[in-house]
Amino acid sequence: EPAGMDYFCDQVQQKDVGRRMQVGQELLEYLSDPARSPDVEQDQQRLDKVIDELTGWVNSSNFKVALLGLDVLGAFVDRLSGRFKSYIGTVLLPLIDRMGDAKDQVREQAQNLILKLMDEAAPPMYLWERLAVGFKHKNYRSREGVCLCLTATLNIYGAQPLILSKLVPHLCTAFGDSNSQVRDAAIVAIVEVYRHVGEKVRIDLAKRGIPPGR
Repeated sequence: EPAGMDYFCDQVQQKDVGRRMQVGQELLEYLSDPARSPDVEQDQQRLDKVIDELTGWVNSSNFKVALLGLDVLGAFVDRLSGRFKSYIGTVLLPLIDRMGDAKDQVREQAQNLILKLMDEAAPPMYLWERLAVGFKHKNYRSREGVCLCLTATLNIYGAQPLILSKLVPHLCTAFGDSNSQVRDAAIVAIVEVYRHVGEKVRIDLAKRGIPPGR
């Protein structure tokens, strides 16, 4: 009996790390071959359950499981493209958490998945409306990660698809962050904003009471 979505719906609920690693690889292979996996979207509730469980993998304290969860979610984004939009609310908060992970690889992959969502599932600003909470995250690495992610977004998409007036105030707050890495990342992001929109930013910053020297 070749594996199908019923099998995966059952298997992704396993808590054993070895089993998860095996099932994750099987699921990646399954999703990469549309001919083998025509039933991905046949049952909405079953698909919801699988995505929910994978979001739990992303939250795992085992970094290998977290990375595999990010990989498999990425494969679902590739497969569903715009239809993945309804899951953005489910996956985004764990991704913001993971941008604060102790491991570089996990932070990087979480950011890559957010950028993939902008590319394939929903417009950049749709994600930024929901990512902005990350500027206030309790983990300084997550706050830094959100600033870095904004810089990456501007590098890829420019300022056009973003409503920067909604995001600049968060960067202004981050200039005063208790952590120097967050402050540095916020300054890099505002420089990127400036590169795209020019003097308007300087005027905006002055209005917000940022000293001219800064």
